[in-house]
Amino acid sequence: MNAPEKIRLTEFSHGGGCGCKIAPAVLSEILAASPISGLPKDLLVGTETADDAAVYRLNDTQALVATTDFFTPIVDDPYDFGRIAATNAISDVYAMGGRPIFALAIVGMPLEKLPVSAIRQILAGGESVCAAAGIPIAGGHSIDTLEPIYGLVALGLVHPDRVKRNSSARAGDALILGKPLGIGILSAALKKGKLSAAGYAEMVKWTTRLNTPGAALGEMADVHAMTDVTGFGLAGHLLEMCRGAKLNAQVKFDALPLIPEALDWVKQGVATGASERNWQGYGHEVDLPAGSADWQRKLLSDPQTSGGLLVACAPSAAPAVLAQFKGEAREIGRFAAGPARLRIT
Repeated sequence: MNAPEKIRLTEFSHGGGCGCKIAPAVLSEILAASPISGLPKDLLVGTETADDAAVYRLNDTQALVATTDFFTPIVDDPYDFGRIAATNAISDVYAMGGRPIFALAIVGMPLEKLPVSAIRQILAGGESVCAAAGIPIAGGHSIDTLEPIYGLVALGLVHPDRVKRNSSARAGDALILGKPLGIGILSAALKKGKLSAAGYAEMVKWTTRLNTPGAALGEMADVHAMTDVTGFGLAGHLLEMCRGAKLNAQVKFDALPLIPEALDWVKQGVATGASERNWQGYGHEVDLPAGSADWQRKLLSDPQTSGGLLVACAPSAAPAVLAQFKGEAREIGRFAAGPARLRIT
């Protein structure tokens, strides 16, 4: 009897992970035509600064953090896909300084193409991450779709006075990045059949690393702002922080943490289409040094699936913030007074 053909999830999708987000410029155009008015006073965070989650005050000591995130496969293995999607969704709660309390599953699967066993593995991967985060999947919704889609609605709690917005950085703040860049580049190499086994292991390692330091950073008064780096790349999400705070950010390119194999591939021209779409949307807001290489631009706009936390804190608090990441984070720059732009040195 012949062995069943191995499932390759990425063959079913036109994009993968956070790289299938709607491009920043297009999203801005869509949302500009949908103004929201009459918001309740207890809605502490809504859509005004493109923050990571909505936050609603329940009482004097508790606010509900609510977010949703889902995407098409970034890897071929069903279990790994489920783990990555769940880690990415829960990250938005941590990015607000909150602690997750439970999740709901979002499931869309092409039932005529995928065996039930593969779908079960996707769900099992998501459940394993939620268990690691100490939360249950308490329900959800499923539909029959043309491409595999999986993710979560993630809910958490935070003290109303300790919400970490993406818009409250201060001039002089240190800028700290919690994970290395290069996930989108690795995913592009994977789709081309070029990624090594070691590169795949690095990709899964970082995309399934929960951003749990966010909950502890939420308790620190000297942490002024926070977000996570996902589909718009480092430059895109940092520019959101700049616009919200009306500051510019200065980043040292050589200080950026990078996944070594991703660096090798991007220098050979491997990148996602989403990287180019990202740059077209916000590249005019980024100042690069004269003579910068194209691969440097692609790294700055590389879509990160389940990327690291981006933290703005008082310089005196930087050592304590870095300690929360157990040596994996890097200080990459500073916020400064001036127009909302990103300057790379």
